[in-house]
Formats: sequence, C-alpha cells, structure tokens
Amino acid sequence: MFLEPVIDRLGEPGTLALGAALIGVLFGFFTQRSRFCLRAAVIEFARNQRTGGRLTVWLFAFATAVGATQLLALAGQFDASNARQIAARGSLSGAALGGALFGMGMILARGCSSRMLVLAAQGNLRALLSGLIFAVTAQSALTGALSPLRLAISEWWTIDGGGARDMLARTGIGHGGALLFAAVWFAAAVFWARRQSVGAWGWGGAIGVGLTVAAGWWFTYAISRLAFDPHPIQSLSFTGPSAEVLTRVLFVSDKPLSFDVGLIPGVFLGAFLAAALSGELKLEGFQGGASMRRYIAGAVCMGFGGMLAGGCAVGAGLSGAAVFTATSWVTLAGIWAAAALTDRLVDQVDALPASTEAGAAR
Repeated sequence: MFLEPVIDRLGEPGTLALGAALIGVLFGFFTQRSRFCLRAAVIEFARNQRTGGRLTVWLFAFATAVGATQLLALAGQFDASNARQIAARGSLSGAALGGALFGMGMILARGCSSRMLVLAAQGNLRALLSGLIFAVTAQSALTGALSPLRLAISEWWTIDGGGARDMLARTGIGHGGALLFAAVWFAAAVFWARRQSVGAWGWGGAIGVGLTVAAGWWFTYAISRLAFDPHPIQSLSFTGPSAEVLTRVLFVSDKPLSFDVGLIPGVFLGAFLAAALSGELKLEGFQGGASMRRYIAGAVCMGFGGMLAGGCAVGAGLSGAAVFTATSWVTLAGIWAAAALTDRLVDQVDALPASTEAGAAR
C-alpha cells in the first residue's frame, strides 16, 4: 500500500497530520468556491426562498458524503464499527441540547465553525475573532471551567456504544440501503440545481466537500490498519480540532502530531488559496458594538454546544451522518430546528420594522 513508505519516512503521527492537511486544503478550497454553508441552507429552507441555491449546495455535499462513505464500506475499504462515534457510549441529551445551542450560535455568528475558518482565511476579521472565541469556549467545555456543566448535561440521557448507536444496524437497511438513501438526496440536489441554475462551482465544489469527508474516514481507517499504535478512526470536524490547535499554539506540547493538528491549518490554507485565485481576499471588520456582541454570543454557544454534542455542522452533519451514528443525527436535527427558530425570532423580527416602514413609504 502506498501509505506504508510514507509511514516509514514520517512516522504514524506525521503521516496522519500530513494526510489531514492535504484533505483540509481540498475541503477549504471547495468550501470557499462552492459557498457551502449550513446556516445559509437553513435560512433558505426556513424562509421558503426558491432562489439562491444554498440548500442545494448543502444537499450535494451531504448526499456525496453519505454516498461515498457507504460506497467505501460496501467495497470493504472502510469499517466504522471502531470509530468513536459508534463504538463509544454516547449522550442523547448532549446531542440534542448541544445541537440546539450550536444551531442558535451559528445564526448569531452568521456562520458555523467551519465557515468561520474559511471566512477568516479570506480576510474576515469578524470570523477570525469569532473563531478564536469558539475555540477557547470549546477547550473550556472540554477540560476547563465549563467541563463540569458539559459532563452533567451529558449524563442526563445516554446511549450504549455499538449497535445501539449504529442506525444501519438498528434499522436493518445496511450499507446498500444507506447508499440508496444518499442517491435519492443526490437526485433531489440535481433537480433543484437545474431549477435554480446553480453554477458549476456550486455543485462541483459541494461534491468535492462531500468527497473530503469520505476521504477522511478512509484515510484514518487505512492508517489504523497499518499502525502499531492505536489511532482514532475519524473524519472532518471542527470543535475538538480547533480547541486542540489553539492549545498547541498557546502551550508547548510533547504530544505527537495528529489528524486534528493537520486539519485546521490545511483548511485555512485551502480557503486562502481559493480566495486569492478568485480575487476575493478582503479585510472586513465589525460595524458597531451590537454586531460584535452578537458574534461573541454566537461563538460561545457554538463552542459549548459543539463540544457538548460531540460534533459541529460538519462533524455531526456530514461526518457523523455519513456513518449513520444516532447521536449525530440527533445533533443535526437540533442544529436545523434551533437555527430555523433563532432566525425567525431574531433576524426576521429585526427585519420586520424596516420592511413595514418601506411598505408605508410606498
């Protein structure tokens, strides 16, 4: 296998970090070019907007991530049974409440954690500050002052690992049924892309985003089969990795390199390259104190919610959903529901007086 010479040269940790960086570059590039964003997709759906194509872009990424991952499993190239999202004991209460907090936060911060990283790479200082606060809050929820609260909520309603968390095993549809499920959603995305005249970068980039999720699963699984030391089977996520990278930047660490450490810089570099090549590098800042307070509140909600749920819009919504782990689907549902409700109660209400005044003026 071609990975063996790389492992011999760089070692297992170095190979993991390098592979994650390369996958991250592709994810960042495709995300920036396709405008992939779960927040935008939720808003488009909640407001019943029939133009824009943001929901279509998300559907392409979602269907591709699920379909490509399940195709790898059918081909015997991937097995998720030992992944933490399935093998370990999970928390349904954490998934539900954490997903809701994350969904609320991404509306307030005007982007999820992965979107903030991409926007920061192209010069958005609002996203840069929000991303830093998100990472600090996530680390606090993992090992700091917020950790006791996270652990307490997680114990309210738990679920055993193994078959209890594996929705393919519980429903009996198997990898073939999951592949059919993905094909249906992919066909829906194609239909809406044609209706909305979504550009090539919209659907092509979104498919690329989905493929990077499957690539992450395959790569870490392949390393785990070759490695002498145990390494987690995982794919793209941004809550834990953001906290890990922040910790390593602030403190000297003797821990070996990991997939998480390579992912975040890779995504940043990929998004920067995409923005530079398309002429979209631009410094942007805050417009008043109220805007800053909103972004900070959103970042805090996302940091704590993502760590509580064990996944973010990508970690649960794409990576976790692709292997059909029950807690990830609960998290994804919580993100959608809370984001739609927050948009209705905050942004649509705020826009109402302006639209009413405009109507009166006419």
